[in-house]
Amino acid sequence: MTAVPATCIERRARLAARMQPGSAAVLATAPEVLRNGDSEYPYRHDSYFYYLSGFAEPEAVLVLLAAAGDAPVRSILFCREKNPEREIWDGYRHGPEGARIAFGFDEAYPIGELDARMAQLLANVPALYYALGHSAALDAQVAGWLRAVRAQGRSGVAAPSSMHHLPAMLDEMRLVKDAGEQGLMERAARIAAGAHARAMRFTRPGVFEYEIEAELLHEFRRHGARFPAYTPIVASGANACVLHYNQNDRQCRAGELVLVDAGCEFDGYASDITRTWPVNGRFSQEQKALYELVLHAQDAAFAAIVPGRPYSGMHEAALRVLTEGMLDLGLLDRSRYGSPEDAIADKAHLQFYMHGTGHWLGMDVHDVGSYRDMAAAERPSRPLLPGMALTVEPGIYVRPAPGVPEAYWNIGIRIEDDVIVTDSACRVLSADAPKGVAEIEAWMGES
Repeated sequence: MTAVPATCIERRARLAARMQPGSAAVLATAPEVLRNGDSEYPYRHDSYFYYLSGFAEPEAVLVLLAAAGDAPVRSILFCREKNPEREIWDGYRHGPEGARIAFGFDEAYPIGELDARMAQLLANVPALYYALGHSAALDAQVAGWLRAVRAQGRSGVAAPSSMHHLPAMLDEMRLVKDAGEQGLMERAARIAAGAHARAMRFTRPGVFEYEIEAELLHEFRRHGARFPAYTPIVASGANACVLHYNQNDRQCRAGELVLVDAGCEFDGYASDITRTWPVNGRFSQEQKALYELVLHAQDAAFAAIVPGRPYSGMHEAALRVLTEGMLDLGLLDRSRYGSPEDAIADKAHLQFYMHGTGHWLGMDVHDVGSYRDMAAAERPSRPLLPGMALTVEPGIYVRPAPGVPEAYWNIGIRIEDDVIVTDSACRVLSADAPKGVAEIEAWMGES
């Protein structure tokens, strides 16, 4: 699938309107990368490039020229030429003219002409926008273009006099999702939620973590999501206390929990869901107590997601609930800390909860955009806006340690959902994945 060309055309126009009149922006897609020998990693386009172009082929560069005076905005694509022989081996190519028509560009040329044409396109352009320092190869290529323009100085041709970091402008555009993007993210979340439900029903004592992972990947692909959005985490027993565990090779045992953090990518947009469930289908008393604590913390975070309120509010709300629970359950010493605020001030909670409660979500699983209001002198947490997409993922991780009740040792729990900020609150995209204690036990009991 491809992004709707009209949407990409509108995005290019919005970007051009923010640029200095008559300036140029250059954006290259991701390169193909060898895995080993002559075998390549599965190709995945650059998110910024795809956001503006909808074009998913490798070896492509977008050039955008902002309007100036009577000269209109120009969007130019450089891409691979049609090549019947290579298409036999590697598949269909649009070619410049086909891509121009299909994706709404004003002009399109073979990628082999990029260097020669850029020396012309950058002549008398006041400013250049590109990903500064992102790629040594691109930096070198830009330097070559500028040298070629400056070589025309005696003819009265001027090179761009200022450089601007293009991703910073695109980050703000990408942070608020339009209706089409929200639809793709909802689809990605539904697929991933179904995969978690499938994995729950498959789980039983004796299965290996990689077998559960295989169930997830099967469900992703079966519903049109070609790739996982990131390497799935399938962490049983003590592995669940390793935040980014991904070996996925341990055998699951009765009496343990398994934490599964897995999402898929659908048409360039990611989902990111975590569920934790008992290997044998029934929570123990201690597991249930910790699980419901995390669930209550997530509910508190959801309630804090309101337009106009700071992004950090959800973390603060979840953290207070979690810390109160740590005190109630004896994970933290009540005689030492009289209130959750006291424990938080001393950072005592970090022993059991050491990460934030969420992150932006979109084309990248940890999506772009500042978490702070960079325009304010104090740089406070930025206010939430309708259309922002984020995860909500409180957790608790109890490693063996002196003073920690042994009944809770090696229990790791995280619950993560994907949400869109609405006009008044938030909408949970991943609600189809079973989550409540009774719901999970009933669902697994039917397997």
